[in-house]
Amino acid sequence: MKVHKLAGIDIGSNSVRLLVSNVIESEDKVLYKKSSLTRLPIRLGPDAFSTGRISDENVNRLVTGMAAYRKIMEVHGVEKYRACATSALREAKNGIQVVEKIYRETGVNIELITGKEEARMIFSSDMIGDVAEAHETFLYIDVGGGSTELTLFHKGEIQNSRSFKIGTIRLLKDLVKKKRWDEMKDWIQEISDSFDEVLMVGSGGNINRTFKLAQKQKGEMMSLKGLKTIRETILEYDDDARMIAFDLNPDRTDVLPHALKIYTNAMKWAGSENMIVPKKGLADGIVRFLFRAHYQ
Repeated sequence: MKVHKLAGIDIGSNSVRLLVSNVIESEDKVLYKKSSLTRLPIRLGPDAFSTGRISDENVNRLVTGMAAYRKIMEVHGVEKYRACATSALREAKNGIQVVEKIYRETGVNIELITGKEEARMIFSSDMIGDVAEAHETFLYIDVGGGSTELTLFHKGEIQNSRSFKIGTIRLLKDLVKKKRWDEMKDWIQEISDSFDEVLMVGSGGNINRTFKLAQKQKGEMMSLKGLKTIRETILEYDDDARMIAFDLNPDRTDVLPHALKIYTNAMKWAGSENMIVPKKGLADGIVRFLFRAHYQ
């Protein structure tokens, strides 16, 4: 039996996550056990989507965060890591300069990945295989701060995939025009029309938190009706009251209603009555991708 220490860093629009995993390799199976998960509330989206540049303040916070992550990985004895940045850093005019500065000052190498590459990473998290065994057709949706990634699976194969610039930070800043919503609606309806039943599979920190709020157990589904009810309930509170009432972090409380708007609209347009929430994301996918690339 071999144990590998691998890490994935997910630099999103709303936060930055470091996942350190023990990958246990035996003769007949591979187990992925979370060793440490650290989340930093560095919100890059408002900079990137409003001004087109990451501010000096957030660049410095990101440098400090990556230096800390480097130390955490050293303490854990991480063998290999991969750091991936999504829409905010990718779209920022100074994104390349920020990546270069972080590498010079911390030694952490960050990759700017596309929406399709992000989806491919997440799909490597073994989550898709489990869902595909039980459901013939499903629409995978990952809602981030800057974009929403959608991929339709049928009989275990990708049928269609697309990224839309509709995310929680963009909605928070009122940066999404009706045209964007119409594009997403038309695309979802078009790809779903050929199938009698489409299950929704949700990914992202906001849907994971909603799953917990709904007091669901692993493997249970969330209904479209239930998600709408939760959204209506939390909208009865302002941000401060919502944070206390639902035990939310400050950087979650203002974006959660926007995330649920995206999820519920997508479900409605796909004709999906239920959603599965595997609670796996980009960092999980990175770890599994690293193992397959270097040890299998």
